[in-house]
Amino acid sequence: MCLPTFDSAAAFARLLGTSDNGRWLLTVRDATSVTRRYLDDSFVLETTYETAHGTAVVLETMPLSDGRSDLVRRLACTRGTVEVEHEWVVRFGYGSVVPWVRRLTDQEGNEAIRAIAGPDSLLLRGDRLPAPADHRHADRFTLREGEAVELALTWTRSWDPVVPRQTIEDRIDSTKIEWGLWARNCAYQGSYREAVVRSLLVLRLLTDHETGGIVAAATTSLPEDFGGERNWDYRYCWLRDAAMTLEALLEHGYREEATEWRDWLLRAVAGSPADLQIMYRVDGGRNLPETELDHLTGYAGSRPVRVGNAAVGQVQNDVLGEVMCALELARASGLRETADSWSLQRHLVEDLLRRWREPDRGIWEVRGEPRHFTHSKVMAWAAVDRAVRAVEMHGLEGPVDRWRAERDAIRADVLAHGWNAERGTFVQAYGATHTDAALLQIAQVDFLPSDDARVLATLAAIREELEVSPGLLRRYRTERTDDGVAGDEHAFLACSFWLADALARTDDVEGSTAVLDVLVGLANDVGLLAEQYDPVGRRMAGNLPQALSHLALVRAVHSHDKALERRSP
Repeated sequence: MCLPTFDSAAAFARLLGTSDNGRWLLTVRDATSVTRRYLDDSFVLETTYETAHGTAVVLETMPLSDGRSDLVRRLACTRGTVEVEHEWVVRFGYGSVVPWVRRLTDQEGNEAIRAIAGPDSLLLRGDRLPAPADHRHADRFTLREGEAVELALTWTRSWDPVVPRQTIEDRIDSTKIEWGLWARNCAYQGSYREAVVRSLLVLRLLTDHETGGIVAAATTSLPEDFGGERNWDYRYCWLRDAAMTLEALLEHGYREEATEWRDWLLRAVAGSPADLQIMYRVDGGRNLPETELDHLTGYAGSRPVRVGNAAVGQVQNDVLGEVMCALELARASGLRETADSWSLQRHLVEDLLRRWREPDRGIWEVRGEPRHFTHSKVMAWAAVDRAVRAVEMHGLEGPVDRWRAERDAIRADVLAHGWNAERGTFVQAYGATHTDAALLQIAQVDFLPSDDARVLATLAAIREELEVSPGLLRRYRTERTDDGVAGDEHAFLACSFWLADALARTDDVEGSTAVLDVLVGLANDVGLLAEQYDPVGRRMAGNLPQALSHLALVRAVHSHDKALERRSP
């Protein structure tokens, strides 16, 4: 639990360590079954515990719109009796700092427990508070039918006064209503509606309410390879992922969110185009050095646990392509371009034109040697193409003749060096003989038509080489790609949704449906998707929830519905 922002240090780090690294446990003992769901189109979580002697229901949420950083929980016994276990162990600094803890009485005369260390403070209030015991607080008690206990946790700066207590039941109800109102702005009634709406909600959930920055995931160091070192911190704003998120939201009518993100982009990248980073902090900050937390044992023994991300210093020439595609869709959706926004885009395109011929680290942020990745060149083409469209279709000013010539040069370079005539497919990088699932975006960005023979051949080659289970693709073969990290990884969900998207674009509706049926069925019990999926162990892998997986779902279903319309207008 990281408060007050996505990339703050965790106060409860049990997920990546032990209970000594902090946790807030509220559970029913001796449960014979535990089921979870989100209430309607919200992020109010309902957990139902069944025991031999009774039933209990927990409602919990992080309330919206009151400017506070809270987590509220209400546990009610609805049948018989249940035995409740409650443990509150606060460890700031990702589980490394034992706080100063004391009991106090707030302004309304209610008892509370406050934990303080450095700038952070957590305040626990409720109907029944746990007792201190060996640097933790614990309690066990019985609830009978009709009885309930309410608890509220509030983060504040350590020097701030205690904030007023609020009614928990009302906050849960109002939060449920607010999420539902946001979801109802989406009038979507097409295929896989439940999965699409939940995915849109996840994308909004991963958006900072103050800055408009969109993070790639809510967690750090959940492993791609269980027991291995492929563990990364995704609690930051990748321009690529955020731009794709913007496209998914725009296609379903969420223009306000598009404006918020564009304004965030202008602030984050302000300065010289040469200083453009691939990712930023939620507030637009540029400093996110990668650090290993040796005191944490890692999820399933997967070490190191990392905070920060060294990829921030990489050159990835594909990033501007995703950004320009998103901003072009925003213009086409009626979002008015500002002078500052267009000036920024012009300068970024000009900087890209000076370096697109250089090797880079690519979309997968390899830590091996830079290469001339075919996907990076295609996305560089897309960036210049969208700049040309801005002039031709929207009347913006720019050196369009020179941009057209540069666009043609990039295209010719890709067709000459990214296509392997002997294999009959586009390949991962110039001179390679193997594919990469990112090549599925060739048709997505209109570099070539979806029915082009080279696109169809590449689609077939990718499936032959990278499909590890029906509908599930790896992004690349680790043994053929110098990504600079030991170990292997599992099927990449975003790439698998790109497969469904590509099949839909070729009007293979049955193929697209088959892949989507598999992928949508992999979501966990509350509809969330991680970065990867292990079809052998039948479990998610990587950080969760993952924006890239959810936005790829939304966009794949969009292409699937378009294919259905073409078949039956």
